[in-house]
Amino acid sequence: MAQPSPAKSPLPPADALPRCAVCGTGSRQPPFRPGPPEQAPDLDLRPGEPVRSTMPRWLQQCPSCGYSAPNITRAHPAAAQAVAAAPFRALMAEASYPPLARRFLGWAHVLEETGAMHAAAEATLHAAWVADDLGLEELARHWRLEAVALWRGGPPLDQEQTVRIIDALRRAEAWEDAAATAEGVVSGLRREEAAEAVAEVVGLELRLIAARDTGRHTVASALPPPARRPHVTHQRAQAKGQGEGLLGKLRRWLRRG
Repeated sequence: MAQPSPAKSPLPPADALPRCAVCGTGSRQPPFRPGPPEQAPDLDLRPGEPVRSTMPRWLQQCPSCGYSAPNITRAHPAAAQAVAAAPFRALMAEASYPPLARRFLGWAHVLEETGAMHAAAEATLHAAWVADDLGLEELARHWRLEAVALWRGGPPLDQEQTVRIIDALRRAEAWEDAAATAEGVVSGLRREEAAEAVAEVVGLELRLIAARDTGRHTVASALPPPARRPHVTHQRAQAKGQGEGLLGKLRRWLRRG
């Protein structure tokens, strides 16, 4: 006797779907909770695998207005105006950009319009990572330079952000700017204590800059393994990491595993 096929899970009613905070459209948006990375992060702190390959799930996107965010049911009060404006609409329609990159750039645009410059830089760098994976070198270079401009256009930079700027400049072939920024970090480290880990990372960057090396390198290239970094969603939940600076984070990566 044939066994009855299992019943399919019914779709939730429309009023139960998550609703976009910008336009009110309901849509299915599976939550994303990344596991810990098992491999060392890149020098620009892109997480290692398996988190590295989960980028398509880092942001939700409204299928109606195009608003993207880690959680589209929340939005800054000014987000609706940014999403409705011509620059955002043009960005969403830019067919020469990969769809996933457009999602990150759309989030970056909203963040920039609402004054969150450093977060906008992070999202723009994520778009560069998408371009890296697709072999789109010119777009990756362009978006790295845009990320640097956003970081520098915001509040004073912390040590981690400055080191990431160095890597972005190196990979974008902005050699003089990269070298000058790295030398500035080294000069500052000479006035601090116990900054060996940061000095190792910046020292590697300087060697790569001198060699005109634009390639991807990991933190493990500069520090003894294992060197890991949690995904940004983990960092938000780790209050102990706030205010500790890049040196403290590097020490925590070295203790993991």
